[in-house]
Amino acid sequence: ASPDQHRADPARPPSSASPDGRTRRAERTRQAIIDAHVSLLLDGDLRPTGVRIAERAGVSRRALWTHFADREELFAAAGEKTLRLQYADAGPLTTDGTVTERVARFSRRRARMLEAIAGISRAAQLWLPFSAQIRRNRDRHTAHHRAEIEEMFAPELAREGARRDRLLHALLTASSWPAWSACRDDLGLGVDDAEAVLRDTLTALLAGAPE
Repeated sequence: ASPDQHRADPARPPSSASPDGRTRRAERTRQAIIDAHVSLLLDGDLRPTGVRIAERAGVSRRALWTHFADREELFAAAGEKTLRLQYADAGPLTTDGTVTERVARFSRRRARMLEAIAGISRAAQLWLPFSAQIRRNRDRHTAHHRAEIEEMFAPELAREGARRDRLLHALLTASSWPAWSACRDDLGLGVDDAEAVLRDTLTALLAGAPE
């Protein structure tokens, strides 16, 4: 055989044995593990074991902990995916209209977003006391949530002057996961009724805002 016959064809994609191929395969495995973990949480498995995650991902338990040093690292990756899931269908904020119209839009948007990650949020509540990463994930969600409220209700917050932060914190609390969970899990309300409670609560907090 001539030397040219042994030379790599530049048009041929790298084989799985090449560095590029191994990198892509490793990334696919890592993503499969993240997807498996998140899907188990969404299905209601609030504390999935490594065995169940590996089985759902179609990998060995050894491969799971090869790609993730510990649960905190897995929680970090799952947190990134959770944010993407929560905002996947949310679309941009629409901040025009009366306060009544904005409250209705925000409540509808927030209800969809909270329901989209309900299983993950329930699991996070269990892990919060024990996981610094879960607390960091929560803080990121809270930062996004706060920014949306500040944008949606900017005129009403500005009107409050020195009491601005108190109103902001009240709006945050009323539209947070614990408040939504109280409606859905503690009171057993359906999504529409829970959204109505959220809308009424925000309306009461913003009472007196100019139309």
